Amino acid sequence: VQLQASGGGLVQAGGSLRLSCTASGISLSSYHVGWYRQGPGNQREWVGATTAYGPTNYSDSVKGRFTITRDDARNTVHLQMNSLKPEDTAVYFCNALYRIDSNRSYWGQGTQVTVSS
Repeated sequence: VQLQASGGGLVQAGGSLRLSCTASGISLSSYHVGWYRQGPGNQREWVGATTAYGPTNYSDSVKGRFTITRDDARNTVHLQMNSLKPEDTAVYFCNALYRIDSNRSYWGQGTQVTVSS
């Protein structure tokens, strides 16, 4: 099983990026998929998640700016990030949690997002 997070980069404040989390070895449609981030000197924090049943939730810090969508045909979950702020600078990780067995959890390797002011 492998999760590949991609799409990070350097962007100016107010700009947009789309991150992707692509899985091999599992079908993401059976998993809750969450996005997390870890900024310099900070603990890893939850950004948002899409459940295997449909509902999507976001942290207050990104609500209204970030959107999580699924592309089941490509076995991928996207994180669309708009109106980026310097405080969004972090390494972003995706996590897949099996909807039936929470012991089956997989992490991607992280992708760096840097927002310049």
